[in-house]
Amino acid sequence: MPVNPELQGRVFPPVAPYLVGREKIREFARAVFATNPINHDPDAARAAGHADIVAPPTFPVVVQESTLAQLLAEPDSGIDFSRVVHGDQRFSYTRPVVAGDELTATLTVSSVKTLGGHSMVTAESEIVDASGAHVVTAISTLVVRGDE
Repeated sequence: MPVNPELQGRVFPPVAPYLVGREKIREFARAVFATNPINHDPDAARAAGHADIVAPPTFPVVVQESTLAQLLAEPDSGIDFSRVVHGDQRFSYTRPVVAGDELTATLTVSSVKTLGGHSMVTAESEIVDASGAHVVTAISTLVVRGDE
């Protein structure tokens, strides 16, 4: 089954809030070899003007994952996860993610294209803090390989 082109424009309900913890930031920072002291040391982060330690720039994928799970579970999507390759990842920030943030994400499918038998699905997860203020938008493009 091909990817459903009617996914384009679909907005999914917000996912449950994600409380960003210091240790999660530190674990992620170690995994991506982020060695900046603001990613590990609260005093260094405060000295740089932040409320607490700062997540590396790609950390929002942790929050975005639950929104993409909604898309992949959509019965009429036509997306076979065994045929998915991650094509692109981008972030558009209003401010950094810091420990203590409570983040909620809402996914919108911004584009569905078919190219050479393959489909490209671009999804944007708008991530806001507890006050509803925008923090970051995580944009992923998934390539769904066509039949061989």
